[in-house]
Amino acid sequence: MNLDASRFRIHNVSAFPYVVFDGLAMTPSYASEWAKEMDALVEFGKPFVVVYERMHAGEDHEDRKLRGKWLKLNEHALSLCCKAVISIEPDEARREEIRVIAATAVKAFGIPHEVVATPEEAQAIVECIVAH
Repeated sequence: MNLDASRFRIHNVSAFPYVVFDGLAMTPSYASEWAKEMDALVEFGKPFVVVYERMHAGEDHEDRKLRGKWLKLNEHALSLCCKAVISIEPDEARREEIRVIAATAVKAFGIPHEVVATPEEAQAIVECIVAH
C-alpha cells in the first residue's frame, strides 16, 4: 500500500518518510484537512518524520484548538509512527525561539522535535531515525 500524494494538500508525502508540512497552507480553517491527512498518515502505519520547511507567521485560534484536540485524542497512535518533528530555520536566533516553543510540544506529546538550519541536515536526521 502506498500513500496517494495527490490526496494531500497540507503535507507533501512524495518523499515519504520525509513528510513536509507546507506552512503556507496554514490558512484559516486548514486544520480539518490537516486532521484528515494526519489520520491517513497514522493509518498507513509506517514510520515517518514531519518536516516544517517554511512556517506561516501565525495560526488561527480555532485551528490550533482543533489540532490540539486531534493530537491529544491520537497521541498514542501518532507516537507509534511519527518518530520526530523537524523544523528547518536558517536564522540562528529564530532556531533558538523555535527550540523553546518545541520543548513545550515535546512535553505535551512526547514526540522529539529537532531544529536545524538546512534541508540537508533534516534529511540526514530523517534517514537516521527511520533506519533504526
